Amino acid sequence: MARAVPFEQYAGPAETGGTELLCGKYRLDRSRVHPLLAELPDVVHLPNRVGAHPELRFAIDLLGRELAEARPGSCLAVPSLLDLLLVYLVRAWLAGATTGAWPTALGDPVTAAALRALHTDPAAPWTNDRLAAEAGVSRPTLARRFTTQVGRPPMAYLTWWRLTFAATLLRDTADPLATIAERVGYAGPYAFSHAFNREFGTTPGRYRTELQERLPLPTV
Repeated sequence: MARAVPFEQYAGPAETGGTELLCGKYRLDRSRVHPLLAELPDVVHLPNRVGAHPELRFAIDLLGRELAEARPGSCLAVPSLLDLLLVYLVRAWLAGATTGAWPTALGDPVTAAALRALHTDPAAPWTNDRLAAEAGVSRPTLARRFTTQVGRPPMAYLTWWRLTFAATLLRDTADPLATIAERVGYAGPYAFSHAFNREFGTTPGRYRTELQERLPLPTV
């Protein structure tokens, strides 16, 4: 468009008093993007319709008030509201999505229950039988539905999630390898290192060192 200007510079037509924009952003590690986020379109448009996604509207209103008024505790409220807003935005997209594997997976009560269990407690000694009982179905039923909708069997997904979570802990904490191994369900550092190397092509220690060289751990 001939009149297009960078988003950050747009102020809206003067005769209408300008346009108020509420903006925020997240920085994602694109080397380990969850399949759900990978399926998100470049632009998600959620029209402002009366009665549609009321929790999203409430979150936007609360965030707008916090940003408009510098009140005590805003430094804590704003980041929390941004996280909540992101959750509601993704939920709204899932509710209206007509394509993609993950809207289907999360809309299926069996697969969603299994995913919720694995994400809530990845360190638990999960087996196919135990996970099927958690989802309230037989093991063959869980295996068929989960694999079809998620793209990999339950235990393969668990391994992927444990190691992805471990990579986040290596990046964001100074916890020793033994602690991280325990948090993600491995018996000790050796078993954890072996699995991590198989998934990432490098050891956990080297992975952390390379990350720290690029982005030092935050100080508290």
